[in-house]
Amino acid sequence: MTNENKEPRKRFLSLDTSTAVLGVAITGDGRLLHEINASGERNHSVHLLPIIQEALQASGTTPDMLGGVSVGVGPGSYTGTRIAVTAAKTLAWAWKVPVAGVSSLHALAWGGLGAALAQQRPEAGGQVPEKAGNGPDWIIPLLDARRGQAYTALFAANGDESPKRLEPDAIRLMADWLLQLEERLKQAAAEGVKPRILWFVGETELHGSEESLRTLMEEGCVRAVPYELEGRWTGFLGEERLLAGSDDIHGLIPNYTQLSEAEANLRRSSEGSLNKR
Repeated sequence: MTNENKEPRKRFLSLDTSTAVLGVAITGDGRLLHEINASGERNHSVHLLPIIQEALQASGTTPDMLGGVSVGVGPGSYTGTRIAVTAAKTLAWAWKVPVAGVSSLHALAWGGLGAALAQQRPEAGGQVPEKAGNGPDWIIPLLDARRGQAYTALFAANGDESPKRLEPDAIRLMADWLLQLEERLKQAAAEGVKPRILWFVGETELHGSEESLRTLMEEGCVRAVPYELEGRWTGFLGEERLLAGSDDIHGLIPNYTQLSEAEANLRRSSEGSLNKR
């Protein structure tokens, strides 16, 4: 971590284009000042800069009021993630402010937990669900990565603060990931810290169905809540990072977690050519 930001200004710009949602937010002192979440076609390269300008104008924010730019570095869409990271680095360089990359899955987990609790308010407000534990909630963000895989991680609820990371961001085969979670859940129960609820949030339609989660449901209280990433959570995570320091503007890169299919094919082709020599 470099470029320590000892006297941050009060406002921050955040960007995330790692999913189908283009999220832009202006935050300050842990509060949301303005947010635009445009979902639909993944044509983020066309809409990102106009939406940034709109958010700045709507919140009355000028570049000289910014203390930094935060950006979701993925994992997620390869092209989408590159768009936001490139834009964030360019704006930070032009405005001479620090830049910080944050996990898009961390932001998805934090926002998804808030949405889940809001939807389940009666259950969260006193009634103890069947099979609920006495430990903190677990949050498992999901973004489909095709071929039975998902971009995912594991976090634990940490009060009103950002969720605490328990497992790193990765692309995982869901069948294996659910088995790992089941073993971890059994271990937590044996230690007396079984999570109250396991929340699967994000793109849950494919990987969070009752059928796919059936064996996990036998061990604990499991809920799946569809959720689309909102820019504010990238902003709140970015504020935390920027108050502590920032990333090297030239070294900040997307977190792909694996080679894209095109890059993998190119590497296999290159290796094949070398083997023929």
